[in-house]
Amino acid sequence: MSPELPSDVHEKIRLLSAEGDALAREKNYDGAIRKYQEAWALLPEPKHQWEAARWLLAAIGDAHLFSGRFDKSLEAFTSAIVDAGGLGNPFLHLRRGESLFELGRTKEAADELMRAYMGAGPKIFESEDPKYLAYLKTVAKL
Repeated sequence: MSPELPSDVHEKIRLLSAEGDALAREKNYDGAIRKYQEAWALLPEPKHQWEAARWLLAAIGDAHLFSGRFDKSLEAFTSAIVDAGGLGNPFLHLRRGESLFELGRTKEAADELMRAYMGAGPKIFESEDPKYLAYLKTVAKL
């Protein structure tokens, strides 16, 4: 279990994240990343110990994924899973799998997409590009 952030730090991070989310909804992914990175800078060391690290890394990863910077999204989602304790989180595995798929690393992508499927079922793919679930169906019996 992660320790709790001081309430003033948590509130600043929450506000910056909300600003980043609003920018991401407008498809201003670079602006969103800047806000998420401002929030990241507020995390006390070691940064990865905080629960907020997982969702900030996920937000950064999403912004990179949606802007087509798949190497950067892979980096963020890998860090969220490996460094920030997100192993087993279906959403993080889904996004890591999508990043790997887009980078042409399909064997690794299949592993991550299967983790997402096993953790949350087919529902996790409902709002995603159908190509990811279609690919998974070519390598696994679902």
